[in-house]
Amino acid sequence: MKNTYNLRSIAAKAITQVLDQGQSLSTVLPKLQQNITDKDKSLLQEFSFGVLRVLPQLEWIIIQLMAKPLKGKQRTIHYLLMVGIYQLAYTRIPAHAALAETVNGVVTLKYPQLKGLINGVLRQFQRQQLQLIEHSQSHSSYHLHPEWLSTRIQKAYPQEWQQLINVNNQKPPMWLRVNRIYHSRDEYLTLLHKAGIDAEPAIELPFAIRVISPCPVAILPGFDKGWVTVQDVSAQGCAELLQPINGEKILDLCAAPGGKTTHLLEIAPESQVLAVDIDGQRLKRVEENLRRLNCHATVKIGDGRYPEYWAENQQFDRILLDAPCSATGVIRRHPDIKWLRREEDIAQLVQLQSEIIDAIWPYLKKGGTLVYATCSILPDENSQQINAFLKRHPDAELSGPDTREAPGKQIIPELTGGDGFFYARLIKR
Repeated sequence: MKNTYNLRSIAAKAITQVLDQGQSLSTVLPKLQQNITDKDKSLLQEFSFGVLRVLPQLEWIIIQLMAKPLKGKQRTIHYLLMVGIYQLAYTRIPAHAALAETVNGVVTLKYPQLKGLINGVLRQFQRQQLQLIEHSQSHSSYHLHPEWLSTRIQKAYPQEWQQLINVNNQKPPMWLRVNRIYHSRDEYLTLLHKAGIDAEPAIELPFAIRVISPCPVAILPGFDKGWVTVQDVSAQGCAELLQPINGEKILDLCAAPGGKTTHLLEIAPESQVLAVDIDGQRLKRVEENLRRLNCHATVKIGDGRYPEYWAENQQFDRILLDAPCSATGVIRRHPDIKWLRREEDIAQLVQLQSEIIDAIWPYLKKGGTLVYATCSILPDENSQQINAFLKRHPDAELSGPDTREAPGKQIIPELTGGDGFFYARLIKR
């Protein structure tokens, strides 16, 4: 049965909402995916994420092919054109189908008068594709990052910056966390292989598995029963580093969407976990994850800067603070970050992180453990943040992991490895 929607026009709307309205894809896509098939949901993600991953290249190509860019109310057609070029350059969709469906998208978006223009530009791209792609790769924007971010990455990682930026521009690997309550990792690897899913264990973490070719979660054995969770291997390090113990009171602060909350409860199922986040909508995801994994935590909405309003004078044995950050370590998973984040955001985030960790420190018991974590690769938010905290709090002691150069452990994204992440474990004297 033929679909009644045009997927290319939906992708163009998603990109419009990101670039022109400042919304994230993780907010935009669920709403746009409500009435489309599962297969098309994946394709919509491919178009939307793909265009944002190589956005400067597509902009450069369009400038070469058009005398005047489409502006104002026609801006969505400009993004539709990007979707068309992306399909021709980066997917295996037959060229005739990509072209026809993109041109049909112009009609769906109620600009039928532009059909000829879009058809002509796409056909022109087809004729010049090899030359345009080659020339775009030598253009200054081919880092596919905004200049301010490229500059910061170069400064922080003078030796590795090119490799790091290249990894950011790739599709991310798929990592799983095996629920140790049900299976050992080897047992679950056997289940995956029986299901025809090729996978390999991580070296550094005991319950992490990389799926060689990413697949829908619905085909993962026992996913609906809570046997396994999709979670990047670097993110899995947070709960492992906190080392929760049964019977303890544990706070997961900035907890949404709940991957780390459930991980804590897999390690210590009889611990008392309080999951707090400022975003009520995202807290619903925490509750969904708790239900799927059949585990229990107390879930509260709250601002980490003001624990007096939600902590009820509790003292915690352990605190996991997954602090709000620039998310510059997960750009390959969320390429919209490159275009939504601004340089001035970094100082504001550093201030917010500082306020949260200072506010929550009094709620940690003496002898207790706090793990500070971000999915950032910028030193301002990570090693420099922890250095400043240690100077302000003489009762805080760093307990690894650390390097000789700076406190904490900085992970940078690797092609088949984990995302960019930072951890520091602090003990209260």
